[in-house]
Amino acid sequence: MNVAAGLFVSMLVFLLGKDAGAARNSGYCIGNSCFTLFQDLRTFSSAQWLCRNQDSNLMTVRTSVSSDVLSVLLGNLTGSFWIGLHRPRGCPDPSEELRGFQWVTKDTKSDFINWQPDPDDSCSAAGCVSVNGGENFKWTQTPCNLLAEGFICENVFTDPCANLPHTAQQSVLYLTPYGFEVEDIQSSTLPRGSIATLFPSKTKYICGPSTKWLRAPWGCEIKEGGCEYKCTVDHSSTPVCYCPLGETVNPANGVSCQAQDPDDPCAALRCQQICYEAGGRHQCGCESGYKLVDGACEDTDECTLAPCEHDCTNTPGSYVCSCFEGYRVDEMDPHKCKRHCGKQECPAECDPNDNFQCFCPDGYVSEERGVSTFCIDIDECEYFYCEHECRNTYGGYMCSCPPGFELVNEYKCRVSDRSTLSIPTSPTDPHPDPTGRPPAVTVGGLVGIIVSTVFVVVLAVFAAHVLLLRRGKKEGSAGGEIKETEDDARGSQLPGDSRTDKVV
Repeated sequence: MNVAAGLFVSMLVFLLGKDAGAARNSGYCIGNSCFTLFQDLRTFSSAQWLCRNQDSNLMTVRTSVSSDVLSVLLGNLTGSFWIGLHRPRGCPDPSEELRGFQWVTKDTKSDFINWQPDPDDSCSAAGCVSVNGGENFKWTQTPCNLLAEGFICENVFTDPCANLPHTAQQSVLYLTPYGFEVEDIQSSTLPRGSIATLFPSKTKYICGPSTKWLRAPWGCEIKEGGCEYKCTVDHSSTPVCYCPLGETVNPANGVSCQAQDPDDPCAALRCQQICYEAGGRHQCGCESGYKLVDGACEDTDECTLAPCEHDCTNTPGSYVCSCFEGYRVDEMDPHKCKRHCGKQECPAECDPNDNFQCFCPDGYVSEERGVSTFCIDIDECEYFYCEHECRNTYGGYMCSCPPGFELVNEYKCRVSDRSTLSIPTSPTDPHPDPTGRPPAVTVGGLVGIIVSTVFVVVLAVFAAHVLLLRRGKKEGSAGGEIKETEDDARGSQLPGDSRTDKVV
């Protein structure tokens, strides 16, 4: 496999394996863009976060063609849907083309403008934009924390494939790598990785790295090579489809399964696991994790190839990776291990050649204690990551909802379908990284903070003391003058006093 083909396979495995966290309802491809509709209650930032997680952005409507796509996808739906137009800061500016707004792609230019009449120009005006089919898809200024009915993600691609050639008696259904299907009449170009099913034969093709349609079975890493049941490789490393025992591969398309004919050559071979045709003849084979030995399928000990970072345990047809004490299997790659504490604190993993280079598991912060460094669990609940209830765990946290609500996307609460409660306000920010943590605070840094605080307090006490002394002197001086005046008044009334009374 050359480098380009390898990158293509990796890209497709990545795209087809990602979970959006919301149901894709439909989509549309035109030119070098595909648009995916999601019907899911979300705020603007949460919707953009999901699109970014799918390597796309909220839809930009910069041309009349894009506006037509809106009408195609939303024509029969009600409610507001987010598009990728927002105002990052400041007040609306009527003199600008986009009134101070910009697309999520950072563009401020647009060949198409579709504002609602008399938009709000006040500085308190809503900072995001939605569209509604009932309002002719006019751009409506909408509060960014509003729960809209859905949103549209836009994927831009290069080097597209043209439609699969076919006759008038045939039809084609395309499955895009973004998870939605389109009919042949709906698109003139498609992104690489799209899978085409040709009817009525049900033959399958994939848009390959050279923008050419490759017939199934292709590489088993991508959607089982297009096979209806499973894909394997023969002795020459060529992908082949196979079916469960009692069924055989349809010779017309090479991917679907059908009932086995008694005269089928595979019936006579009585293969233990797989029977497939290769080089014009039928032969037995074994499923992944097994090897054919004297007509029987024997388990392959994959652990001899050292696929795991730490420990490996062989199982029938497969293997399981495990980790040493103080580590656990990485959720992103089951072959690798990552540091794990599992309690309130534990010693940090430090470089033996540099004690200042220490590392802690996700969800922990480092703390220096003399010549040693320890990892202290972070209470993520103090950072209000959950919309409602939060329970701290070692190295992470768990969100929960009150009765009548259900947890969505692991952090926010949505009214349950079985409840009549009103929908709670959703956070304006997307779900934070549960393993994110604030910067580590060392003992030296903590001492510096304490010393600075004490200095400020002492300075404030000293200033207050000086102020009180000055005020006391003024009051003392004023009191003396009052006493002297009172004595003078008394003296003027004493018998025999020769002084003349003062008239003030």
